[in-house]
Amino acid sequence: MLKLFGKTPIIVKFLILILIFLSIFFIDVFVGSELFSITDIYNSIFSNQKSTIAIIIFEFRIPRAITAILAGSALSVSGLLMQTVFKNPLAGPYVLGISSGASLGVALVILTSGYIGFMPILAGSSIILASWIGSGLVLALILTISTKVKDIMTLLILGMLFGSGISAIVSILQFFSDNYQLKSFVIWSLGSLENVTNNKIIFFAISIVFGLFLATLSIKSLNGLVLGETYAKSMGVNIKTSRILIFAATGILTGTATAYCGPIAFIGIIIPHLVRIIFKTTNHLILIPATIITGAIFLLFSDIVSQMPGLNLKLPINSITALFGIPLIIWLILSNKKIGL
Repeated sequence: MLKLFGKTPIIVKFLILILIFLSIFFIDVFVGSELFSITDIYNSIFSNQKSTIAIIIFEFRIPRAITAILAGSALSVSGLLMQTVFKNPLAGPYVLGISSGASLGVALVILTSGYIGFMPILAGSSIILASWIGSGLVLALILTISTKVKDIMTLLILGMLFGSGISAIVSILQFFSDNYQLKSFVIWSLGSLENVTNNKIIFFAISIVFGLFLATLSIKSLNGLVLGETYAKSMGVNIKTSRILIFAATGILTGTATAYCGPIAFIGIIIPHLVRIIFKTTNHLILIPATIITGAIFLLFSDIVSQMPGLNLKLPINSITALFGIPLIIWLILSNKKIGL
């Protein structure tokens, strides 16, 4: 697959990625656990009456595909930002414990519902609000520490410790929860692209686009940080301000994707590496848009596989991303591909 790009000009590489993206998008929309003929799809879309097929496509499949595009882009760019800031090839959107904070918020809603007197609805606003609050509190804590801690690796270790501590709290909550609450939380933790319905997708999209906008504002800083903080300072980059902006973008992107879709793993780690190999550059003016497209392609493809086309069966999206992400990382290592920064 990567040989397809070879020494191809950058603009051609982008055109190839866009073509692959459009192809995968249409496959994801029109091929699912229930297969329809092209004639049935055409008739249902252009018919005056709203058929069952049209409802499935417009009410379920298209929102799910758009969710895959937004979440895949958000998690991939988050991984790119973290790998650049920490100069660590294994850094991902969960490295600062932001996703763990979101999981804690969701756990408090689901696993304590029997004690605090209300029953959460997985796709409801209580889960989303709790996830945002949890991730926001962790982000605020990290941002506060970042103003006092100068060593970026120390900040990385602290973020990992926060994530581990929060995971321990979640495990305790799971231990004391009943079977229904535990099952509900496990289902959420498996990840799903079906929670973002038509009435929620606009706000979801606005949040993701805003996070991506903050990431693009950090391009100069990111390019400087690739060569180290000393070089970045010589370029006129304000390290403290840059950290805040980059962490804020990561928090918004990761927190929003986790709130709506659950914790989806490995996309943030593997996609930035694939993009660097394809484009052979560290220029974030190229890497960010390429990562957005490639991340969307990866999650759309994972969504197609998770639906088991024609078998009327759906698998957890988190399991699919792990099954594809882990072999890709192993392949990069065994094939001597450079995954460092």
